[in-house]
Amino acid sequence: MATAKTLQPRIISSFLGNNSILVSTQPLPHLFRFHLERRHVSMQLSRTLSGLTNLLFNTRNVDELIDGKRKRLKPGHVSPRRPVPAHITKPPYVESLKVPGISSGLEIHDEDGVERMRASGRLAARVREYAGTLVKPGVTTDEIDEAVHNMIIENGAYPSPLGYGGFPKSVCTSVNECICHGIPDSRPLEDGDIINIDVTVYLNGYHGDTSATFFCGDVDEKAKKLVQVTKESLDKAISICGPGVEYKKIGKIIHDHADKYKYGVVRQFVGHGVGRVFHADPVVLHFRNNEAGRMVLNQTFTIEPMLTIGSRKPIMWDDNWTVVTEDASLSAQFEHSILITKDGAEILTDC
Repeated sequence: MATAKTLQPRIISSFLGNNSILVSTQPLPHLFRFHLERRHVSMQLSRTLSGLTNLLFNTRNVDELIDGKRKRLKPGHVSPRRPVPAHITKPPYVESLKVPGISSGLEIHDEDGVERMRASGRLAARVREYAGTLVKPGVTTDEIDEAVHNMIIENGAYPSPLGYGGFPKSVCTSVNECICHGIPDSRPLEDGDIINIDVTVYLNGYHGDTSATFFCGDVDEKAKKLVQVTKESLDKAISICGPGVEYKKIGKIIHDHADKYKYGVVRQFVGHGVGRVFHADPVVLHFRNNEAGRMVLNQTFTIEPMLTIGSRKPIMWDDNWTVVTEDASLSAQFEHSILITKDGAEILTDC
């Protein structure tokens, strides 16, 4: 975590699974307590939770058209977990259903570690771009997951999401109003969809983490603009990074850019250190904040802004992973793993 002594209780890690968000009548700031020493988020919920299926997927909501064009997302069939050959090295968390949370300490690397981070980043980027070529009307997100899984395995790496806190698939596929952590399933992509594909690989003991939002078929200008601005916000954030730069400047430049277009900035999910562990310090906030901490030479972390056209309030499905916008408005995300160098920042997950 950035050297802040306190963290607002609404902030949670970017991939904390069923320790993250649940549907509740309580506002988000009252749901979470961030434990500085244990580096995880605990829930502060009453025992009465509103069932998301009843809330969102009754007949009226399923048939409701958003912007007069598309239906709300609903869960599809999730296929069985795909096997990984025994010779592939697995991250320590794979055999546990517990979410590891954020590990204390920055990911700072020696020369060998930097080269390993570059290798994992290059592979993650190649997989991401290959997955993007599969985005076509009629293709299911489960088919994308299968292709991603096979490509990662064929390159001697492990798909980091698989088994992380019980996550059942090898990639996250977040369609339309899905903010993040969508589970690949049987839903075919439709003409006009946008989809974020979030790829992380574990290669030679190091994670490379990246995502991009892709167009499916003929996408309208409103969606294209959101995707463009989200990508620009990531690029602007990376451009100001370097040794000694305050982490909070990342949030300011992203938030300032989003404000120009009146887009929402999702606050509950954050960037993070990445390297030998999947999620480490610092916690990288994508909105204006006053958290302390400065970037360090040879440090690696992710920046992964999520912008929305409408409400920035997230709601989690009953699967304890899939997070969607409250009003079903579109959301887009881009992510890179970066290395802090003496000259600024090197993008590790660029092709």
